[in-house]
Amino acid sequence: MRVPGWLDDTRTSYDTVAVSYADLLRDAIADEPFQRGILALFAELVRAQGNGPVADIGCGPGRITAHLHDIGLDAFGVDLSPAMIGVARQDHPGLRFEVGSMTALELADGCLTGLLAWFSLIHIPDDEVPTVFAEFFRVLRPGGALLLGFHAGEGSRLKTEGYGGHPMNVYVHRRSPNRVATWLDASGFTVEAEMSHRQAPSVRGGFVFARR
Repeated sequence: MRVPGWLDDTRTSYDTVAVSYADLLRDAIADEPFQRGILALFAELVRAQGNGPVADIGCGPGRITAHLHDIGLDAFGVDLSPAMIGVARQDHPGLRFEVGSMTALELADGCLTGLLAWFSLIHIPDDEVPTVFAEFFRVLRPGGALLLGFHAGEGSRLKTEGYGGHPMNVYVHRRSPNRVATWLDASGFTVEAEMSHRQAPSVRGGFVFARR
Protein backbone atom coordinates (compact mmCIF):
# COMPACT_ATOMS: atom_id res chain seq x y z
CA MET A 1 0.00 0.00 0.00
CA ARG A 2 1.11 3.58 -0.64
CA VAL A 3 1.29 5.85 2.41
CA PRO A 4 1.84 9.50 1.43
CA GLY A 5 3.78 11.50 4.01
CA TRP A 6 4.76 8.38 5.95
CA LEU A 7 8.31 9.58 6.66
CA ASP A 8 7.23 12.87 8.25
CA ASP A 9 4.40 11.13 10.12
CA THR A 10 6.82 8.54 11.52
CA ARG A 11 9.29 11.21 12.65
CA THR A 12 6.60 13.33 14.32
CA SER A 13 4.93 10.36 15.99
CA TYR A 14 8.13 9.07 17.55
CA ASP A 15 9.24 12.55 18.58
CA THR A 16 5.94 12.72 20.48
CA VAL A 17 6.27 9.37 22.27
CA ALA A 18 10.07 9.23 22.72
CA VAL A 19 10.26 9.66 26.50
CA SER A 20 7.30 7.38 27.26
CA TYR A 21 8.55 4.76 24.79
CA ALA A 22 11.96 4.71 26.47
CA ASP A 23 10.44 4.46 29.95
CA LEU A 24 8.17 1.57 28.98
CA LEU A 25 10.77 -0.52 27.13
CA ARG A 26 14.07 0.43 28.78
CA ASP A 27 14.56 -2.94 30.53
CA ALA A 28 12.34 -5.12 28.33
CA ILE A 29 15.22 -7.15 26.84
CA ALA A 30 15.88 -8.64 30.30
CA ASP A 31 12.57 -10.50 30.05
CA GLU A 32 13.06 -11.67 26.44
CA PRO A 33 15.35 -14.75 26.37
CA PHE A 34 14.43 -15.60 22.77
CA GLN A 35 15.29 -12.11 21.58
CA ARG A 36 18.56 -12.12 23.52
CA GLY A 37 19.42 -15.44 21.88
CA ILE A 38 18.69 -14.08 18.40
CA LEU A 39 20.87 -11.04 19.07
CA ALA A 40 23.65 -13.28 20.42
CA LEU A 41 23.58 -15.27 17.18
CA PHE A 42 23.83 -12.04 15.20
CA ALA A 43 26.83 -11.01 17.31
CA GLU A 44 28.50 -14.35 16.61
CA LEU A 45 28.02 -13.87 12.86
CA VAL A 46 29.53 -10.38 13.05
CA ARG A 47 32.53 -11.65 15.02
CA ALA A 48 33.03 -14.39 12.42
CA GLN A 49 33.59 -11.60 9.89
CA GLY A 50 36.34 -10.05 12.01
CA ASN A 51 34.10 -7.72 14.01
CA GLY A 52 33.91 -4.08 12.93
CA PRO A 53 31.21 -1.41 13.02
CA VAL A 54 27.58 -2.45 13.47
CA ALA A 55 24.68 -0.09 12.81
CA ASP A 56 21.39 -0.38 14.69
CA ILE A 57 19.07 1.27 12.16
CA GLY A 58 15.90 2.65 13.70
CA CYS A 59 17.50 2.43 17.12
CA GLY A 60 14.89 4.47 19.00
CA PRO A 61 16.16 5.26 22.52
CA GLY A 62 19.18 3.01 22.06
CA ARG A 63 18.31 0.07 24.29
CA ILE A 64 19.25 -2.56 21.69
CA THR A 65 22.33 -0.61 20.61
CA ALA A 66 23.47 -0.70 24.23
CA HIS A 67 22.75 -4.43 24.47
CA LEU A 68 24.85 -5.09 21.36
CA HIS A 69 27.66 -3.05 22.91
CA ASP A 70 27.35 -5.01 26.15
CA ILE A 71 27.80 -8.32 24.29
CA GLY A 72 30.94 -7.08 22.58
CA LEU A 73 29.96 -5.37 19.34
CA ASP A 74 31.15 -1.97 18.11
CA ALA A 75 27.57 -0.76 17.77
CA PHE A 76 26.12 2.65 17.04
CA GLY A 77 22.54 3.80 16.45
CA VAL A 78 20.69 5.73 13.75
CA ASP A 79 17.09 6.90 14.06
CA LEU A 80 14.73 9.16 12.13
CA SER A 81 13.44 10.86 15.30
CA PRO A 82 15.63 13.60 16.82
CA ALA A 83 13.79 13.18 20.13
CA MET A 84 14.58 9.46 20.19
CA ILE A 85 18.24 10.22 19.52
CA GLY A 86 18.19 12.78 22.33
CA VAL A 87 16.91 10.13 24.76
CA ALA A 88 19.46 7.59 23.48
CA ARG A 89 22.34 10.00 24.04
CA GLN A 90 21.07 10.79 27.52
CA ASP A 91 20.57 7.15 28.51
CA HIS A 92 23.80 5.87 26.89
CA PRO A 93 26.29 8.76 26.89
CA GLY A 94 29.26 6.56 25.96
CA LEU A 95 27.74 5.38 22.69
CA ARG A 96 27.34 7.00 19.27
CA PHE A 97 23.88 7.97 18.00
CA GLU A 98 22.95 9.87 14.84
CA VAL A 99 19.77 11.23 13.30
CA GLY A 100 19.17 9.70 9.88
CA SER A 101 16.74 7.93 7.58
CA MET A 102 17.11 4.33 6.45
CA THR A 103 15.93 5.47 3.02
CA ALA A 104 19.15 7.49 2.56
CA LEU A 105 21.83 6.56 5.09
CA GLU A 106 24.69 9.00 5.57
CA LEU A 107 27.19 6.14 5.72
CA ALA A 108 30.00 5.22 3.35
CA ASP A 109 29.75 2.27 0.98
CA GLY A 110 30.85 -0.99 2.60
CA CYS A 111 31.61 0.58 5.98
CA LEU A 112 29.67 -1.90 8.15
CA THR A 113 30.37 -5.46 9.26
CA GLY A 114 26.83 -5.81 10.59
CA LEU A 115 23.47 -4.09 10.30
CA LEU A 116 20.44 -4.58 12.53
CA ALA A 117 16.91 -3.29 11.90
CA TRP A 118 15.06 -4.37 15.05
CA PHE A 119 11.31 -3.84 14.56
CA SER A 120 12.07 -0.59 12.72
CA LEU A 121 10.84 -1.73 9.29
CA ILE A 122 7.25 -1.95 10.50
CA HIS A 123 6.34 1.56 9.26
CA ILE A 124 8.05 1.25 5.85
CA PRO A 125 5.45 0.98 3.05
CA ASP A 126 5.85 -1.94 0.65
CA ASP A 127 6.91 0.26 -2.26
CA GLU A 128 9.75 1.79 -0.18
CA VAL A 129 11.21 -1.52 1.03
CA PRO A 130 13.44 -2.02 -2.07
CA THR A 131 14.97 1.44 -1.52
CA VAL A 132 15.71 0.62 2.11
CA PHE A 133 17.19 -2.79 1.30
CA ALA A 134 19.35 -1.23 -1.43
CA GLU A 135 20.76 1.13 1.21
CA PHE A 136 21.41 -1.75 3.59
CA PHE A 137 23.23 -3.62 0.80
CA ARG A 138 25.30 -0.53 -0.08
CA VAL A 139 26.61 0.17 3.43
CA LEU A 140 27.42 -3.45 4.34
CA ARG A 141 30.77 -4.83 3.31
CA PRO A 142 30.90 -8.14 1.40
CA GLY A 143 30.14 -10.91 3.87
CA GLY A 144 28.55 -8.47 6.30
CA ALA A 145 25.70 -9.78 8.47
CA LEU A 146 22.15 -8.45 8.36
CA LEU A 147 19.42 -9.15 10.92
CA LEU A 148 15.86 -7.92 10.49
CA GLY A 149 13.22 -8.20 13.22
CA PHE A 150 9.59 -7.29 12.49
CA HIS A 151 5.96 -8.00 13.31
CA ALA A 152 5.01 -11.22 11.55
CA GLY A 153 1.69 -11.72 9.83
CA GLU A 154 -0.28 -10.03 7.08
CA GLY A 155 -1.96 -6.67 6.60
CA SER A 156 -1.55 -3.11 7.83
CA ARG A 157 -3.31 -0.99 10.42
CA LEU A 158 -3.26 2.68 11.30
CA LYS A 159 -1.89 3.36 14.79
CA THR A 160 -3.28 6.58 16.23
CA GLU A 161 -2.24 6.23 19.88
CA GLY A 162 0.57 4.53 21.76
CA TYR A 163 3.18 4.43 24.50
CA GLY A 164 1.39 6.20 27.33
CA GLY A 165 -1.62 7.34 25.31
CA HIS A 166 0.20 9.86 23.14
CA PRO A 167 -1.16 10.57 19.64
CA MET A 168 0.51 8.83 16.72
CA ASN A 169 -0.20 8.62 13.00
CA VAL A 170 1.67 5.64 11.58
CA TYR A 171 0.75 2.51 9.69
CA VAL A 172 2.05 -0.73 11.17
CA HIS A 173 2.81 -3.29 8.46
CA ARG A 174 2.96 -7.01 9.25
CA ARG A 175 4.88 -9.34 6.94
CA SER A 176 5.77 -13.01 6.79
CA PRO A 177 9.46 -13.98 7.08
CA ASN A 178 9.19 -15.55 3.62
CA ARG A 179 7.98 -12.30 2.08
CA VAL A 180 10.82 -10.33 3.67
CA ALA A 181 13.31 -12.99 2.52
CA THR A 182 12.01 -12.72 -1.05
CA TRP A 183 12.58 -8.96 -1.00
CA LEU A 184 16.12 -9.53 0.30
CA ASP A 185 16.83 -12.07 -2.44
CA ALA A 186 15.75 -9.50 -5.03
CA SER A 187 18.07 -6.92 -3.44
CA GLY A 188 21.14 -9.14 -3.82
CA PHE A 189 21.39 -10.54 -0.29
CA THR A 190 21.96 -14.19 0.54
CA VAL A 191 19.27 -15.21 3.02
CA GLU A 192 20.56 -17.68 5.59
CA ALA A 193 17.65 -18.17 8.00
CA GLU A 194 13.99 -17.28 8.49
CA MET A 195 12.54 -17.56 12.00
CA SER A 196 9.39 -16.74 13.93
CA HIS A 197 8.71 -16.33 17.62
CA ARG A 198 5.25 -16.68 19.15
CA GLN A 199 5.63 -14.23 22.01
CA ALA A 200 1.93 -14.64 22.87
CA PRO A 201 -0.98 -16.45 21.18
CA SER A 202 -1.76 -13.41 19.01
CA VAL A 203 1.72 -11.79 18.94
CA ARG A 204 4.34 -13.07 16.51
CA GLY A 205 7.75 -11.74 15.68
CA GLY A 206 9.59 -12.54 12.45
CA PHE A 207 13.37 -12.61 12.02
CA VAL A 208 15.49 -12.98 8.91
CA PHE A 209 19.28 -13.42 8.82
CA ALA A 210 21.06 -12.56 5.60
CA ARG A 211 24.53 -11.80 4.30
CA ARG A 212 25.82 -9.19 1.84
